[in-house]
Amino acid sequence: MLKLFLLVALFVGLSVLLLCIRIVLEKNGRFGSEHIGHSKAMRRKGIRCVHQQYKI
Repeated sequence: MLKLFLLVALFVGLSVLLLCIRIVLEKNGRFGSEHIGHSKAMRRKGIRCVHQQYKI
């Protein structure tokens, strides 16, 4: 059971490290915005944020 826990912890730690590699290596690295309204590809397709869509 302990071996399985250590294996899972190692896998999760490696996954987090790989997801953050861009942030670690760039000087002012950060994740991009996750909002639909900020995505250029979504705007080109005409898909907008629900909050923007129903604004009066």
